[in-house]
Formats: sequence, C-alpha cells, structure tokens
Amino acid sequence: MTDAVEDLLQILDLEQLELNLYRGHSPDVTWQRVFGGQVIGQALVAAYRTVEDRFCHSLHAYFIRPGDPKVPIIYEVDRARDGRSFTTRRVVAIQHGKQIFNLAASFQVEEEGYEHQFDMPDVPAPEDVPSERELREKILHKLHPEVAKHFNRPRPIEIKPIDQADYLNPDKKPPTQNVWFRARKDIGDDMALNQCVLSYASDMTLLDTCTRPHGVNWLSGKVQMASLDHAMWFHAPFKANEWLLYSQDSPSSSGARGLNRGTIYTQDGRLIASVAQEGLIRRSRKT
Repeated sequence: MTDAVEDLLQILDLEQLELNLYRGHSPDVTWQRVFGGQVIGQALVAAYRTVEDRFCHSLHAYFIRPGDPKVPIIYEVDRARDGRSFTTRRVVAIQHGKQIFNLAASFQVEEEGYEHQFDMPDVPAPEDVPSERELREKILHKLHPEVAKHFNRPRPIEIKPIDQADYLNPDKKPPTQNVWFRARKDIGDDMALNQCVLSYASDMTLLDTCTRPHGVNWLSGKVQMASLDHAMWFHAPFKANEWLLYSQDSPSSSGARGLNRGTIYTQDGRLIASVAQEGLIRRSRKT
C-alpha cells in the first residue's frame, strides 16, 4: 500500500518544460477518465512551483472535459498577481490542444487574527470503524473481473466510511456522511505537499453524498456521475498521513446536478479545511 503513496508522489512531481509550463502524467490504470482529484492536485503543484514563502488558502476549479489517462497533461500557469500579502495564480490543464480543467488559487503570507470554528461531529473513532478495503473485499466475487480489479486496486489514501451504504443495493439515506481518511504513509512536513495530497483526496467520496437520498451509486448503473467544479479552503496546518474526518452534506440536487459540502477535521477536532463541489448526477439512459 505504501507503494501507492510513492506512485502518488511521483504523479504530483511535475516535469518543468519551460517557465510557467509543466507536464504531468496519470497512473497506468484501465479506467477511462483521469481522476478529478489527480488534476486538482497536479494543478496546485504547478501553481506552487511559481510561489515562494506563502501557502494556499483557497482554490476554485472547473472540470471542462474528461481527462485522457493515456497522454500527458500540460499545465500552464498564469502569474496573475504577486501582492504584499496575497499571491494569485491561474492554471490551465491542456490535452489534445484543448482545455480540460482550470484552477484559480490564492496564497497568503502567515498572519494572526480572530479565530473560531464549527465543532467536529461526534462520531466513532477510526480505530472502531472498518476500512473501505475490508468492506469492498466482501463483494469482489459478485463483480465483473475488470470492475473488481479497479474497485480493489491499491490506493494511496486509506478510507474508513461511517454508515457506508450497501455497494450493490444502496438504501435511501439522508444526504450526509462522515468518512475518516489519511495518506497511507508519512509524506513529511512540507505543508505545500500535504495540501496537494489533501486536495487529491478531497475529491474522494464527496460526490457520493448527493446520491444517498436516491438509493443509487456509481456501481448501480442507474446514474452517470462526474465532478463539475471544486472549491477548497485551507484553514490550518495538518499532516495528510494522520487521521482526518471528512464530514459531508448535500443541501440540494436538481437539474441533474448535486451540490456537496465538506468540512475536514483532525482527530483532535481542529477544522483544517472546507470543501464545496457540484457534480453531475444524471439518470442513466439504461433505466
């Protein structure tokens, strides 16, 4: 499993082609699209390569076209502004001569100020929750071999869902969920890298939240799902290899889209990030 983390770090280690121009690659998987969290993480890495002495406090991104995992992704950084306290960057991801994704990120020097936060929900500790891998292994024999291979592949992020819906026969549930997650090995103290890994992981499980009230998921064959946009705010330092609680809710779904929100806490209850995402949840034509 730790090899999966090394693979992720290699994916995030972009190749510089020219000033403000970088190239990223995708893992060798059989899936048809590039994972959205990968593009968010790589784009944030590209932005960070042009910033010094300050950290990202927010990012806003749009997924424009499905990414092709068979070809590299080119990231072009626009150095929009370098201010005394804040730095702004725009990043465009390109494949086959077309934009597939764009991101705006803002960076700030460290400052002190007023502080408050929402309290962390009262949930079981990660030690008392079965891992996603354990839950998935129970149904592998019921899946098509190619689906099972993708479903149970080694992943760099360990996930422990609380109140996981049945993968094969999901019941209708409230549009909320809590998930423990962490990187499977220590990636060091570099906050920029920890933020990039967290941004990668933040696209996991979030879109599922808006499907819970409807009793469908990506395995059911009843819904077409894709991330449309993604926003993230970083509030405090953290380490991505320590257990983090991803508390998620979905205020609304309409027009074949679902809105999802998430707050991310350390195990001792410190709020370190907030996330919002709208995604496509279109009824499958097969139903």
